[in-house]
Amino acid sequence: MTGHEIINHELCKESELKDGEMREFEVEGANILLVKSNGTFSAVGNKCSHYGAPLSKGFLAGDRVRCPWHGACFNVKTGDIEEYPGLDSLPCFKVTVENGNVCLVTSKKALESVKRVKAMSSHCPSDRSTVAIVGAGPAALVCAETLRQEGYKGKIVMATREKHLPYDRPKLSKVMNAKAEDIYLRPKEFYTEHGIEVWTEKEAVSVNTDEAKVKFRDGSFLLYSQLLIATGSRPRELQCPGSTLNNVFHLRTPEDANTISEAAAGKNVVIMGSSFIGMEVAAHLSDRATSVTVVGKSEFPFQAVLGPQIGKLAMKLLQDSGVNFCMRTEAREIRGDNGQVKEVLLRNGTVLPADIVVAGIGVTPVSNFLKGSRIAVDARGTIYVDQFMRTSVPDVFAAGDVVSFPLSMMEGHRTSIGHWQMAHSHGRIAALSMLNQHIPVNSVPFFWTSLLGKNIRYAGFGEGYTEIVMKGSLEELKFLAFYLKDNVVIAVASMNFDPIVSQVAEILLSGRRIAKEEVTTENYITLISS
Repeated sequence: MTGHEIINHELCKESELKDGEMREFEVEGANILLVKSNGTFSAVGNKCSHYGAPLSKGFLAGDRVRCPWHGACFNVKTGDIEEYPGLDSLPCFKVTVENGNVCLVTSKKALESVKRVKAMSSHCPSDRSTVAIVGAGPAALVCAETLRQEGYKGKIVMATREKHLPYDRPKLSKVMNAKAEDIYLRPKEFYTEHGIEVWTEKEAVSVNTDEAKVKFRDGSFLLYSQLLIATGSRPRELQCPGSTLNNVFHLRTPEDANTISEAAAGKNVVIMGSSFIGMEVAAHLSDRATSVTVVGKSEFPFQAVLGPQIGKLAMKLLQDSGVNFCMRTEAREIRGDNGQVKEVLLRNGTVLPADIVVAGIGVTPVSNFLKGSRIAVDARGTIYVDQFMRTSVPDVFAAGDVVSFPLSMMEGHRTSIGHWQMAHSHGRIAALSMLNQHIPVNSVPFFWTSLLGKNIRYAGFGEGYTEIVMKGSLEELKFLAFYLKDNVVIAVASMNFDPIVSQVAEILLSGRRIAKEEVTTENYITLISS
C-alpha cells in the first residue's frame, strides 16, 4: 500500500457511542479518538501534542477535549489547540456514517502524523512593519507563531540573552542531564521556514518607547512597530555570607542543569528551598549524590500552595529515597575552603557537609532593563498589563512570568503567575491584540510537578484558601484535594486521580462555581459534573 491510498476503516456501530462520549480506536497502528457530540461524529489523533497523553482518558466538554495530564485543550471538530501547554494541533480525520456503521476515511500517510502545525504565513519584504519580542520562552514563541498563523507578514525578531532557541524549561529540574538541543521546542529550520528571526546572546538593557527602540548589551539596537516583553523571571539570589563561593548554583539554563547534575555525582548536596524547583532537583539527584539535604522555611515542602498534608506526603516520598530534610530554618552562612563550598550553617545551629549548594528560593521578574522607561511596573518589578496583555504604553505588550494581569476566574483579581501553561496563553492573547483582535485572556492556571515518577497536578488559583477537602487516600498515593475559600472551590490538586483536575479546570473556565456541598458528599464526582 502506498502512503496516499485511501483507507476506509469501520470503527463501530453508530449506536455504540452515546452523545457526549469519546472512545479510542487503533487504525493501522495509529491511535484515533472518536467523539460523538450533538449527534455528530468527529475524529482526531488521540495523543496530546504536548507530551503524548491519551486524550481518551481526558475530559470532554462539548466540542473540546482536555488532556488528563497537563490541561491542554483541543477542538474535536478541527483538531486545533485551544488551550496550552504545547504548540501543535491534532490531525483531523474524515468520518462517514453508512448503514449504521461509523467509518474513518483517511490514508496511511495521514495516519502517520501525530501532530499538526497550523498553516502559517511568512515574511513579505514589502511589509515594513516589525514585531520585536524580547525573550524566548513559551510566551514569546506562541506570540510569534500566532502572528504567522493569523496572517501577519511583517518582520518578527525574537531576541534572547541565552544562546539557545526556545526550549522546554520545565524539564530542566526534572531531567537535569538532558542536552539543550534535545529539549528545543522547535528545530532551527522551523524559524527559517516561517520567517521568525531568533537573535541569541542578545540581552536587552533598555527600551525607549518614544523612539520605539530596544537597545542590547553589545551596543546594537532594534527598531519596532510593536513590542512584546516576555523576559520571564530569574532565580532569586541567596543573601547569606558565602553565597558567592564556587559550587553555589542557581538553575536557569540547560548548562546550569547539566553542570549541577554532573557535579553532584558522589557529592554532598544541599538544596536551599523546598518548593517545586528544589524538590524536583532533590528527586533527580537522590540516586546520584552521596547525600541530598533540602532546607526549607516552612514545616513541609509545598505547604503554602498545596497544604501540609500533601507537603508531608511529598517529603516522605523523597525521604524514602534517601533525601534528608531540615525544615523551619534557613542558611545563616555557607562556609568554604579556598573558595570552595565545604559546609552550610543553618539558623537552628545545624551544620551540613556540602560540596554543592543549589538555590531554589523563588524568582524575581526580569524587568530591570525597563528602568527609566514609561512602561509601568509594580514594586516587585512585574509589568502591569490589562486583559489584552497591553502595557501602559501603546504598541507595547508583555506576557508570561514578568507580568501582573487580571485573572478572569478570580473576577479580575490582579496577580502574577509563573506557570508554563499560562505563559503560552499570554503569548497568544498578545499576538491577537497586536492584530487588533481584542480577545481577553481567559485561562485557568494549570501546573504539575513530578517526583520520582509520581505526578501531582493542580488547577485553579488557591491563594488565600481557608479549607482543604481531601478525597481518596494519601497513603495509597491516590488522592484529590479541593481548596476552598468562602465555601467555594478555587483550586484542585490530585495524584493518580485523572482526569478530575482537567475536569475541574474546565468547570472553573466556564464560570460555574463549585460549592463546598458538592465536594463533601460521597458522590462528589457526579455532582460537580452536573
